[in-house]
Amino acid sequence: MTADNQNVSPIQSTFKPAWWLRNRHAQTIYPSLPWSAPARVALRCETLELPDGDATAVDWLVETHENEAELPLLVILHGLESSAQASYAQLLLANARDHGWNACVLHFRDCGDYRNRLPRRYHAGETNDIRFFIDKLVADGQSGPILAAGYSLGGNVLLKYLGENASSTPVRAAAAVSVPLDLAVSASALNSGFSRIYQKHLLKRMKSAVNRKFDQYTAAFDWHRTMAAKTFAEFDDAVTAPLHGFDGKDDYYRSCSAVSFLSAIERPTLIVNALDDPFMTPDIIPGSERLSDSVTLEVSKYGGHVGFIEGGTPLRPRYYLPQRIINYLDEHLPNDKSAPDNELPTANQ
Repeated sequence: MTADNQNVSPIQSTFKPAWWLRNRHAQTIYPSLPWSAPARVALRCETLELPDGDATAVDWLVETHENEAELPLLVILHGLESSAQASYAQLLLANARDHGWNACVLHFRDCGDYRNRLPRRYHAGETNDIRFFIDKLVADGQSGPILAAGYSLGGNVLLKYLGENASSTPVRAAAAVSVPLDLAVSASALNSGFSRIYQKHLLKRMKSAVNRKFDQYTAAFDWHRTMAAKTFAEFDDAVTAPLHGFDGKDDYYRSCSAVSFLSAIERPTLIVNALDDPFMTPDIIPGSERLSDSVTLEVSKYGGHVGFIEGGTPLRPRYYLPQRIINYLDEHLPNDKSAPDNELPTANQ
């Protein structure tokens, strides 16, 4: 399905920030503070063996049900250098559980507490692993509807996957939030103003991860240039691109930015982005001509990056995204949610 439907356009979000947390950086940073974290969700970790001989981890809700394979299953993709322990993942896992669904977090390679085997990691356009995992779910007997949600970099991966697979994906509906839809724009935004603080913090973690996995003698990239990188663009040009087969950062950004895949999506998909997101600029929001009629693009004036705290108190904040995601996905489930999901909707349904 192409974006020929001129009725498709971004919609204004109903999100309103908590009166005590309107600043975009406060919205972004607050969820990572210890006292703002939700109660931990009990998870069990499974190793996912991948077709190329590598492996990664999948964290599943501990609660089991007799008809588990018939329940709606929500697959969550985390953000850059993150894991199932991130507060946003924990919140969505808890909401899915309370809604009667099964849920899991598919980790990118070398993320969380699991170290992958091959001399590579992950990137914003790596869709082979989610494709393999979702197909494996079906082959292993998952008959209930498969849903998906992605945050930040994970949102970019999810949207690219949905565009690549169009009507062939087993995913019934999806949601992606705070997505760096144009990777070059996002890299540039993170090298400006206060956003350099986020860049510095994430680069430190990325270099630490690279240093844990490689050294200057085993790295298949310029080690010294990587360790000297001061920006995302420099890091991606030095290590992300050559490590994963791209001809430099420009080729990586051009090939993997989700904005180029939105017009091909054929499953109901919600994208929620904030105009004040410090990881990008308002220019990243695509026009209606780049959206398929299966995509709902919700744009909020506020929210920061994966923040969207709408109320509560500083010690008990109330988050907008978990319920918004659950409600959207629930709208696109079959009436009998435990019935076998053999027939998926078309883009016009």
